[in-house]
Amino acid sequence: MAEHVIGIIMNGVTGRMGTRQHLIRSIAAIRAQGGVEIDKGEYIMPDPILVGRNEEKLKALAGEHDITRWTTSLDEALADEHNVIYFDSQTTSRRAEGIKRAIEAGKHIYCEKPTATSMEGALELARLAKEAGVKNGVVQDKLFLPGVLKLKRLIDAGFFGEILSVRMEFGYWVFEGGWQESQRPSWNYKKEEDGGIVVDMFPHWRYVLDELFGSVQSVSASVKTHIPERVDEEGNTYKATADDAAYATMELEGGITAQINSSWAVRVDRDDLLTIQVDGTEGSAVAGLRNCKTQHRVNTPKPVWNPDLENTIDFQNQWEEVPDNQLFENAFKIQWEMFLKHVHQDEAFPWDLLEGAKGMQLADLGLQSSKERRWLDVPELNI
Repeated sequence: MAEHVIGIIMNGVTGRMGTRQHLIRSIAAIRAQGGVEIDKGEYIMPDPILVGRNEEKLKALAGEHDITRWTTSLDEALADEHNVIYFDSQTTSRRAEGIKRAIEAGKHIYCEKPTATSMEGALELARLAKEAGVKNGVVQDKLFLPGVLKLKRLIDAGFFGEILSVRMEFGYWVFEGGWQESQRPSWNYKKEEDGGIVVDMFPHWRYVLDELFGSVQSVSASVKTHIPERVDEEGNTYKATADDAAYATMELEGGITAQINSSWAVRVDRDDLLTIQVDGTEGSAVAGLRNCKTQHRVNTPKPVWNPDLENTIDFQNQWEEVPDNQLFENAFKIQWEMFLKHVHQDEAFPWDLLEGAKGMQLADLGLQSSKERRWLDVPELNI
């Protein structure tokens, strides 16, 4: 068996997302399965080195997952020629600096989003990577969720006919941290620490819309901070300076209208934390994180609006589940395997740092639109 070992600097994986999705369910899972198969008897084996600021956390995390390499010195990890990939899942405010240092060291870049705290900063990273000739990619995990993959299957099959509109509902109630502990870190609600739901979620919505339905052409948004005070991890009350909800309308290529509600101040009465409804001339579908259901036009009921009569139609029972028809792996793991193949043997990987900059562009425009209370066009980005 031929094994190609690739050293990966994993910076910031002591955080919730970095630990669960990128370390445990992606890199550790790939190592446990014997690597990424690229040919019969030939595999890519990731060899991670964990990097962070807390020595005790790094040591414990490495020990739990049979990883021998860890360090609090990013310079040390970057200086080691064995490490050819730099991965960053730090908090947003620290990410750009880490990526710049890794590009200077000649490492290939893979990172979480947003890639920087502004579109200009994200574009700079894309330019630097291009000039240095390093391969680069950005996590775009929603594309590989089972529900979204099923939705893509319907689009590719022409199920919808002409797509008319897209409606996305995302969010849940994030507790304020007083009488019940918050389930998100406090920096998410501090603008001065680059928090906010627009910066966090609009980069996701950009690639989902662009990839599935057509490029975003314009945006109108209303951004809110519904909960003015919260309680942090130490029990201190603080002023919430970042947005916790955003209500947006976007016009897409081909005349499709997308309406997107994102909120950490909403209670869930829908099938999932994220639902995407697509309506077309031939049929409709509603996708969640894992499931997707459809209603073709021949199965569409014919309701009549009459508030004086009891409704007799069971609307929700007239949708049909899209079958799995395949084994769905973890969305983060799928993209990690693709990026490892991209680095090792130059397989296609379209989700680069420029795509990451597009996500930050939409976030910036959404915030600007809300501040100025007007529609804004989304210009094409180039480097």
